Amino acid sequence: MKSGKFGAWLAVFVGVAYFLAPLVATFEFSLRMRRGEYSFDAYRVVFASDSFQASFLYSTVLAVVTIVVAILIVVPTAYWVQLRLPRLRGIVEFTTLLPLVIPAIVLVFGYIKLYGSSSVLPLTATTLGSDALLMFGYVGLGLPYMYRSVETALRAIDVRTLTEAAESQGAGILTILFRVILPNIRSGILSGAFLTFAIVIGEFTFASLLDRPAFGPYLQLIGASRAYEPSALAIMAFALTWACMGLILLLGGGAPNSTGKR
Repeated sequence: MKSGKFGAWLAVFVGVAYFLAPLVATFEFSLRMRRGEYSFDAYRVVFASDSFQASFLYSTVLAVVTIVVAILIVVPTAYWVQLRLPRLRGIVEFTTLLPLVIPAIVLVFGYIKLYGSSSVLPLTATTLGSDALLMFGYVGLGLPYMYRSVETALRAIDVRTLTEAAESQGAGILTILFRVILPNIRSGILSGAFLTFAIVIGEFTFASLLDRPAFGPYLQLIGASRAYEPSALAIMAFALTWACMGLILLLGGGAPNSTGKR
């Protein structure tokens, strides 16, 4: 048993070292912009850059819009499948997994082919159209995570009982969704939302090929022309991702019981 414990702790130590060693090295390198001493000059340069502020704000706004649209699509779909169409669960789950199977570059080239300037619906010819294409592309990329989070949360509550109780009080379908179901699957929605946010902030392929000023292409551009700033940006992106994970734990709350009460 002692040897088993030692092996387990050794595996944990090796795994932690494997992931943390590159991160520590990157952070240490980002502090060496000032020759001969450590400083946060690289971080100050990044934060003072107008391009950084514009690209990060653009991606943040786009991420918020993407999350809202994804919730409006996924929650009613998952709720209806759980309540009325359980036989379609497999088909819906397979559909939501397609963005993990189809490479992003294939999807974006399909967008360009369908909605390019020479097509019947030339969305890429306008800024608003390109933004809309990018947003729906991100909805697709986040669909596996959003649907799994929401569907898992719905399975943890008694959807049928909650729906029948609300209907007995005269509630309509929208009231049931927004005032009964949503509060009880808050943890699932938050999990999907923060995962989607992390995906949007770091995504490169869609934004680059659709020529949008997002944060992902900005990271690539800085990485090709600077030395210390890319390391600072990598640490910031990592910290942002882990902040999203922490918010999932803090705001998600406990799992609801079978009647939907916390």
